[in-house]
Amino acid sequence: QVLLVEFGGGLVQAGGSLRLSCACSASGRAFSDYDMGWWRQAPGKEREFVAAVSRSGTNTFYTDSVKGRFTISRDNAKNTVYLQMNSLKPDDTAVYYCAAGLWKSSPFDFNEYDYWGQGTQVTVSS
Repeated sequence: QVLLVEFGGGLVQAGGSLRLSCACSASGRAFSDYDMGWWRQAPGKEREFVAAVSRSGTNTFYTDSVKGRFTISRDNAKNTVYLQMNSLKPDDTAVYYCAAGLWKSSPFDFNEYDYWGQGTQVTVSS
């Protein structure tokens, strides 16, 4: 079982930055066994893939709209995954969710993730 808790959301002006953190508490296996992802959901829209990092931290993936602006990373010694968000835009406004899973085929597939955090609100004003 995995418990994920996100921190770092808030209100920021366009062009600003935020860093999200996701603290993981796992039983039965180590945090480093899990592939990790960040997803977001805006009002009236489906949950959208944002970024992901493999269990070793060697492979990262991003949706096109955040490439060059967002960076995902993990510190397995601290059981934490991060999402550094720079040059934020109003379209980035959403609830951001941390997720954990064991990838079988694609890090972009919702079904590849088994555990989800409660979400943290990110609001970017114009």
